[in-house]
Amino acid sequence: MTVKEVAAFLRAHDSYLILTHRRPDGDTLGCAAALCVLLQQMGKTAALLPNAEVTSLYADYVAPYWAAEDYRYETVVSVDLAALGLFPDNAECFKDRVDLAIDHHPSYEGFGKESCVYPECAACGEILYELAVELGQLTSAVALPLYVAVSTDTGCFVYSNVTANTHRVAAALMETGIDYRAANKRHFRTKTKKRLALEAELLRTMEFYDEGRVVVVTLPLSLMERLSLTEADMDDVSALGGVVEGTDCSITMKETKDGAWKISVRTGARVNATKACAALGGGGHRAASGCVYHGSLADAKAAILAAVQDAVEE
Repeated sequence: MTVKEVAAFLRAHDSYLILTHRRPDGDTLGCAAALCVLLQQMGKTAALLPNAEVTSLYADYVAPYWAAEDYRYETVVSVDLAALGLFPDNAECFKDRVDLAIDHHPSYEGFGKESCVYPECAACGEILYELAVELGQLTSAVALPLYVAVSTDTGCFVYSNVTANTHRVAAALMETGIDYRAANKRHFRTKTKKRLALEAELLRTMEFYDEGRVVVVTLPLSLMERLSLTEADMDDVSALGGVVEGTDCSITMKETKDGAWKISVRTGARVNATKACAALGGGGHRAASGCVYHGSLADAKAAILAAVQDAVEE
């Protein structure tokens, strides 16, 4: 569906339940909050399916919109949710019941009855911005979570998929009068002491491969427990490896409570991250993708390094 068609869809339906993905980031949560607000501004009933994995960093944006247990919904919409494997536990029952999926991932699996997917957008928030404009609902209450969505999903506008349109969207959101300075300070210029200790440890233990072009950052449960880390302390830790001079592929491996490894791959032009992660059952963007590997650290590392080598597109 086009943005105009989505706008017509939203006008024609009501009683919305909005879904976000597992390990929710600023894009999925910002889009969900913004969509909920703009629907309410239209006189519609809308709420978000509670997501137990929301960290303190983003909780304020979505807390007012959680659906009550007895909420009666009619229309289910997902935002920034690309794969069936990313549905939270309490959303499993909606895998074949999504009426509209709004997403920007090339790896979107097509589960929605209707879909609005723009892979050229650096953040799903760009699509929601266009939708808010089309519906005449771009207020500051909609703009703030959208600014958080766009800015956090682009690393404060530094990732390789950022376009001129991304900056135009950010400027338009800023012009609504939102306190973007406070948002930038909160999300990009503030770190806990535990986060600084984590970065020091990861920088000390990172490993380099392929003549220094590939860096692997490993975050085992033992380190999380030793530093008493929260999910907020580990937010966007996958961006750390990419700051090292001479690297063009950063692999971040985070151990999960069930002993698996959540792998995030960030790349430059040489390596196709989507192809690398798809080889292990994951997906995402060409420059930023992820997957999960069930096995030992040694096996997980060998598997993703081999997949990255196969995904080189020189």
